Amino acid sequence: MKSITIQGTKRESVGKKSTKALRDAELVPCVVYGGEQPINFSTAEKSFKNLVYTPDAHTVVIELEGKKIDAVLQDIQFHPITDKILHADFYQLSADKPVVMEVPVRLTGRSKGVVAGGALRQSFRKLRLKALPANLPDEIVIDVTPLKIGNKLYVGSIKNEAYTFLHPDNAVVVAVKMSRNAMKGGAAVMDDDDDEETEGAAPEAEAASAE
Repeated sequence: MKSITIQGTKRESVGKKSTKALRDAELVPCVVYGGEQPINFSTAEKSFKNLVYTPDAHTVVIELEGKKIDAVLQDIQFHPITDKILHADFYQLSADKPVVMEVPVRLTGRSKGVVAGGALRQSFRKLRLKALPANLPDEIVIDVTPLKIGNKLYVGSIKNEAYTFLHPDNAVVVAVKMSRNAMKGGAAVMDDDDDEETEGAAPEAEAASAE
């Protein structure tokens, strides 16, 4: 997974006055968890530009007093009116400890159902998963070409040994719905092999049919 670097300064005081002073100076109070003890530091708000305001997922290298800490962003708080960043929590990475992250979903190809006049519906722009740091993917790539009108692609059908999705197997990631144009044009809900949904039916249905 791609990584970005954040320059930080350790905080000597973590009281309300010092926190307010940091924010007035356009600095963000932050905490790194996951190590021997939490580490309080501050960094410029602009440091988050390529971490928060992007559809991509990144790990973070936090540079503090000559030391580098590999981490991931776990939580971030925004001001309800100004949308300024108020606080950020990071979690320190360890090669042998799984970490939870949201990873963007990228669709490729042109679905057969869309060509036939259907409408593609994407339920998840990001998927939450757990993996060792070395196995964290930059994105989840899904080829929608085989999907016909009425087909659905489930989380259970895109499982990977390198990571575990934290969604139910029967959660729909993407589907092709019948559109008004397709109905007017007389498009079939399914093609010749319409009784086979791409990637099969929902996992529960597959199990039931096997019994």
